Amino acid sequence: MPEGKQPVLYVIGCGGRPAGGLPDLVTSLQSDGWTVCVISTPSGARFVDRALLAELTGYPVRVEYERPEEPPVLPLADAIAVVPATFNTINKWALGISDTLALGLLNEAIGLGLPLVAAPWPNTALARHPAFMPSVERLTTCGVSFVWDVERLPLPNSGEPGAASFPWSELHSEIGRIRTICTNRIGGGR
Repeated sequence: MPEGKQPVLYVIGCGGRPAGGLPDLVTSLQSDGWTVCVISTPSGARFVDRALLAELTGYPVRVEYERPEEPPVLPLADAIAVVPATFNTINKWALGISDTLALGLLNEAIGLGLPLVAAPWPNTALARHPAFMPSVERLTTCGVSFVWDVERLPLPNSGEPGAASFPWSELHSEIGRIRTICTNRIGGGR
């Protein structure tokens, strides 16, 4: 990374209630020295305020790939955080499925060796599904750092917004650790 350049963090929001808290996370990360861009899964787009996030970051919230004739609108990522990481996204990511922009970026990021952090937010029943933990373990072996506590996950159909029990503080700390990795890279490390 060139001297004086802020590292770029892609925050990928998935379809979970904590995605509504992304504006506060974005402003906190910006004060830590990140350039933040938000990408959303199609389901996540229902949970985020795209206009507010675009205003905060200075970049559009991307949900779909650019058309071939369109120039890229986001700078290249130095790291990625998946907030919240849903059951669907974790399982598809572990299998290498790239049927959305968000998953395509996450799969490429593993191949590029970018620092990655995910904060899973399935409900308690989905967390016990037999496919879920093997997916988390597989992504962990690929270098993905996970921030979550199964005791804090919401119950199925609870209607709880989850913002109070979502691990925002732990996530912020882990993203800070990743920022140190990004700033210590020599020559950009892409």
